[in-house]
Amino acid sequence: MKKALLVTGGAGFIGSNFIRHILAKYKDYKITNLDKLTYCGNLDNLKGVEKNANYRFVKGDIADAKLVDKLAGGCDCIVNFAAETHVDRSIEDPMGFVKTNVFGTYTLLEAAKKHGTGLFIQISTDEVYGSILEGKFTENNPIEPNSPYSSTKAAGDLLARSYFITYNTPVIITRSSNNYGPYQYPEKVIPLFITNALHDRKVPLYADGMNVRDWLFVADNCEAIDMVMRKGKTGEVYNIGGGNEITNLELTHTILRILGKPKDLIEHVKDRPGHDKRYALDIAKMRRLGWEPRYDFKAALELTVEWYKSNPKWWTRLVKCRKNIPAGRTSRLAGSRQR
Repeated sequence: MKKALLVTGGAGFIGSNFIRHILAKYKDYKITNLDKLTYCGNLDNLKGVEKNANYRFVKGDIADAKLVDKLAGGCDCIVNFAAETHVDRSIEDPMGFVKTNVFGTYTLLEAAKKHGTGLFIQISTDEVYGSILEGKFTENNPIEPNSPYSSTKAAGDLLARSYFITYNTPVIITRSSNNYGPYQYPEKVIPLFITNALHDRKVPLYADGMNVRDWLFVADNCEAIDMVMRKGKTGEVYNIGGGNEITNLELTHTILRILGKPKDLIEHVKDRPGHDKRYALDIAKMRRLGWEPRYDFKAALELTVEWYKSNPKWWTRLVKCRKNIPAGRTSRLAGSRQR
């Protein structure tokens, strides 16, 4: 059992939920959280956790080889959530994505190889497969990423696979569909629309809103990663999907309906370049491990809306920080990546 974990990007959305999940479930696990605290890294996501004797936080960059080497020594498992994730930002400035998602992953893999780390879990995305109009992607489908973000994640996946094949580094890759839930940075589509609508501001929807995404509640993803950590086979890829395909337009209508807000808050905006039409994952492989998504989509979406309504102090400051996004980008957020 992997009881000493180095979790990278643990102050982000999925990473912080994963840390909470592990510390609540396993009283003898120890977690070191390495996070650079970029704009979407937020220690408020882990309030209360810092009091746990089995947890420690280290501020730093996964591309810092000396620091990573120091932290990797003695850990049983590295779980790499650290990534630049926002598709729109990747279109305007790909370099940061290359540095973190490619070179940062390489740095972590080198440390895992050097120290003989028992397991390396690369947290990836369904976007590496590209778009699919019919059917669902299996783990055997070729990867055909269409944005700088997904391309750099695909590069990280391929590096991880190569370390398994070439150096026998015990690597597992997970690829999840769009996550949603508490602590998600409010440039992402669900919290963006919730927080805008709460202030009766327009919600910017790409084009006709007919792009389809599969939605996965973050707690389900954390449970899936936990299961992969305990039961997964090294060298394998595992798709993690929620089975909740819905168009962006339907999603927007549902959020507004939960909030009791009018549909005329919807503002259709120009589509982004290379916008994938549909993502869908086959999760039969995860089912064979014994995992199933537990959360009903509409019920979990209502829980998510209620969380944002009940925690304005958490997101108000972050919404104000959106003024730092270059002009025009705030109208091009709908349908963006949900990490």
